[in-house]
Amino acid sequence: MHDEQPPSPVDFRAVFEALPAGVALLTPDLIYVEANPRYLRLAGRRREQVVGRYIFEAFPDNPRRKDALGTHRLAASLRRAAGGQRDTMAVQRYDTQRSDEPGVWDERYWSVLNVPVLGPDGRVRWVLNRVEEVTELLRAKNECPAERANFMEAELYNHARELQDVNERLRSAYAREREVALVLQSAMLPAPSPSPHAGPHAAAVRYRPAQGALNVCGDWYDLVDLPEGRTAVAVGDVVGHGLEAAAVMGQLRSALTATLRIADGPAQALEALGLHARSIPGAEAATAVAVIVDPARHDLHYSSAGHLPPALLAPDGGVTLLDRATDPPLGAHPEHLPRPQAALEYHTGATLILYTDGLIERRDEDIDTSVARLAHSLTGHRTLDPEPLADALLADLLPSDGATDDTALVVLPL
Repeated sequence: MHDEQPPSPVDFRAVFEALPAGVALLTPDLIYVEANPRYLRLAGRRREQVVGRYIFEAFPDNPRRKDALGTHRLAASLRRAAGGQRDTMAVQRYDTQRSDEPGVWDERYWSVLNVPVLGPDGRVRWVLNRVEEVTELLRAKNECPAERANFMEAELYNHARELQDVNERLRSAYAREREVALVLQSAMLPAPSPSPHAGPHAAAVRYRPAQGALNVCGDWYDLVDLPEGRTAVAVGDVVGHGLEAAAVMGQLRSALTATLRIADGPAQALEALGLHARSIPGAEAATAVAVIVDPARHDLHYSSAGHLPPALLAPDGGVTLLDRATDPPLGAHPEHLPRPQAALEYHTGATLILYTDGLIERRDEDIDTSVARLAHSLTGHRTLDPEPLADALLADLLPSDGATDDTALVVLPL
């Protein structure tokens, strides 16, 4: 019986060099970091002529072609990849200048795929640019009569350009839908107003849509004045994006606002909201958390439907998570069951923070680490008033190149 040998570490440099496709790595600013031999052979360049250079400095458009769109379309695709989106381009004509004969350009056609490569923090660290030349395939002159080959070349190239145009129109349509959805969501989310029971300052609220991504318009927040000087505050998150998510969000927010006014506590309000969510297409697996603050008794009652725990920041910088009354998301129970509710006392000068997952969650990071980062930021900014505290939290916790998910945030002084 042979002893099993531990697997040897993978030599990723050797794998990269041996890839049969032409592959290069660029920074998000489109500076070449590396290129494999196949890429260099296709481009007709040596490594030192590429690495360290801006891609369109190394490979400019053919100045003799007034209708050249190669750099424009490739730049748009690379920017999408740098923003976190995998992008496959239609076949492109992109002439290349001979390195040994300046001023001499070869007519060439390419199939291009651009892919974001993420670092450990979930941010785009590189852009992978994979290219394959399809010039000979388009021309097919070795197998077809010259007249038919020219016809095939023209037809394929025209269809490729049409596909590229269709893709651009689809992206424009998506951008318009995203803008409409954001406007609709903004109209449905309430603006905070000062109230005598909200402490010396009004609540600070923030909403930040995902940067260039689909996960927009599902997050919401609400602040509700209740009898006897109490305040209800809630945040929630709808699975989905765009107009559909904004519409579902509006229905759930409005329903919870109404139930918080008449229910006997936040748990009962979320029970009613869960029943209502079953009748709303797209509301499946939505999460929400509700807190009722009673300044006369210096306590708060809370309940969570699958949502991240709110945080209570004490005047001395201590942070307590409201995590003792958490249940599955709305509509998740096959039958109606009572939801848990917990209470917590607080001192004057404390601050209540509610948020959605876009604020803290990161790829390849467990939730405890994410919540600990939030607590550390809160403690470090404990002396700030609500408005600057909200801005500080966003600056500390959101990625500098934009979040990949919506973010809603409420900072309520107590």
